[in-house]
Amino acid sequence: MFRWHGTGRLQDIPDQSPPARQLPFVGELEQDWLKLTLLAWAIIATFYVYARWNGIQWLSLGDTDDNMRLMQVRALLDGQGWYDLRNYRLNPPQGLDVHWSRIVDLPIAGLILILKPFFGTAEAERLACGIAPLLPLSLAMLGVAATARRLVDKLAWPLAIVFLICCSVTMLMFMPDRIDHHGWQLAMLSLTVAGLCDTSAMRGGAIVGLSTAVSLSIGLEMLPYAAMAGAIIALRWVWDRAEAPRLTVYALTLAGGTSIGFALFASWANRVPRCDALTPVWLSVMVAAGLFLYLLARLNPARREVRLGLAILAGAAIGAGFALVFPQCLGRPEQVSPELARIWLNNVREAKPIYQHPFRTAFPIVVLPVIGLLGALLATWRARHTPRLIGWAAVSLFGTFAAAMLLWQARAGPAAQLLAVPGVTALAWIVLPWCLRSKFVLVRVFGTVLAFVTVSGLFAGLVFTPFNVRLFGHNFGYQPPDKPSAFVQRVNNASGRCPTIPALQPLDKLPPQTIFTFVDLGPRLVVVTHHNAIAGPYHRNGDAILDVQHAFSGSADQFRAIAKRHGATLLLTCPNMSESTVYRARNPGGFYDQLARDKIPAWLEPVPLPDKSPLRLWRIHY
Repeated sequence: MFRWHGTGRLQDIPDQSPPARQLPFVGELEQDWLKLTLLAWAIIATFYVYARWNGIQWLSLGDTDDNMRLMQVRALLDGQGWYDLRNYRLNPPQGLDVHWSRIVDLPIAGLILILKPFFGTAEAERLACGIAPLLPLSLAMLGVAATARRLVDKLAWPLAIVFLICCSVTMLMFMPDRIDHHGWQLAMLSLTVAGLCDTSAMRGGAIVGLSTAVSLSIGLEMLPYAAMAGAIIALRWVWDRAEAPRLTVYALTLAGGTSIGFALFASWANRVPRCDALTPVWLSVMVAAGLFLYLLARLNPARREVRLGLAILAGAAIGAGFALVFPQCLGRPEQVSPELARIWLNNVREAKPIYQHPFRTAFPIVVLPVIGLLGALLATWRARHTPRLIGWAAVSLFGTFAAAMLLWQARAGPAAQLLAVPGVTALAWIVLPWCLRSKFVLVRVFGTVLAFVTVSGLFAGLVFTPFNVRLFGHNFGYQPPDKPSAFVQRVNNASGRCPTIPALQPLDKLPPQTIFTFVDLGPRLVVVTHHNAIAGPYHRNGDAILDVQHAFSGSADQFRAIAKRHGATLLLTCPNMSESTVYRARNPGGFYDQLARDKIPAWLEPVPLPDKSPLRLWRIHY
């Protein structure tokens, strides 16, 4: 332990830890934290597989991106080129382009290859989709455990893992069948935070640089956080020139890691100057940033104001160069047409600010980041005269940035909750022992429980849980004021039933062909059946998305012409699916609205489906 003296020196003082630290199991918690964290991960992962086994067996890939990821893995295992990431089952024959990389495909494909000889292809796919999302959870747990050990206490890491499990929207990204890339990027973010507060300058710089490079090679969703991490490392150097080794290693690993990531994983489509992935645009930015930071660390002037001026000058040079060389990337990185942005991309719910969401949705997401930020600020103040000050300052800056990101897009929720874990752990490390040491039994028992439920943010979910207590004939219960209406329940029911295997698999009785269906149903259709579809919700395929939108929104003749151009021979709809309600609301009297009111043109022939099927199917005659 340390004490700050007026002379500006840190002096060792005797360890004043409680006697409990001398117990054998406490020593194991301190020394064997890495093994014990991985053991905890194995237990948690096994529990989640068991709890969601039914969904795993039904291949419940609930998101369109998860379905597209599986199709990408299937194509790789079927021999499609490493750098060819087109999906030729959507929008045939040219296919559908996605901006992803192969990094996340590898663990899924590896699990399928390992399990296939024992269980067969179909079951191997199901098991791989159930297990693969839990792999990055191990890295996320290691990251938060390491951060808690360094900043809170060497015994605090189990509590940090518990609070990570309490991060509701964060943990959803690691659940079985959530095979898209978000879990891996959150794992890299967790390692980034651990690297920022690492007392070993070179190791910390390498961890931040490499985790940033891996995250950017997967996708650009974490680009703002990557920029913030780089800024924090630069600020550490500005404050203390002894941080030059950290800055040097970070600069080299960032530039080198992104270069290797681009060379190994960038698809042919990403080798042109696009703005939505690690293309030559962002590769050049990362290499330039690494070069500038490396030069700053080598110069390492003695005066702090000179270091600050050089850092500002380097940032301005990178920004100006980006604007001059890549002016097309100053707007939206998706680079979609104004029409596509207006009728589709601007209406994606997760891309809207958190304050535009219903309170019952926003409140449980926001609570934990706010508590974590308060805890981090308190911990920063308490550490102001200790070596932990710089680490806590970095965590506080990162947490503040993540919370502010929620005001931009609600999709920042998982990252904001993850970055709240260190602050929440620090707050609990103060509050929980105080409750447990109380001389009052009620405080020790109920106070501890109440403190945990409050600090962990679990109370936010309990607020919206209906309950009723009747006493002396009076109802003291609570019911949510915004209970879903009958219309919303119909939409939710249809949106849940139509993409299921029992609903879609009967289509395989028909010969393989191209089916015209909703944008949000396309990826699931090609995963579950042997048919092709027209579009999926991916911005690089704006023309196909617009064709589906125009076909369902326009006249019957317009639909027929668009379907013929795409070679579609069947029309599949899901009445009351959320996408269908958009067509009816925007275009009363349009083609889909007519279908919903049973005004079927003569050139559509009904195709029978099993009783109680939520789908409707027609053969298109030209």
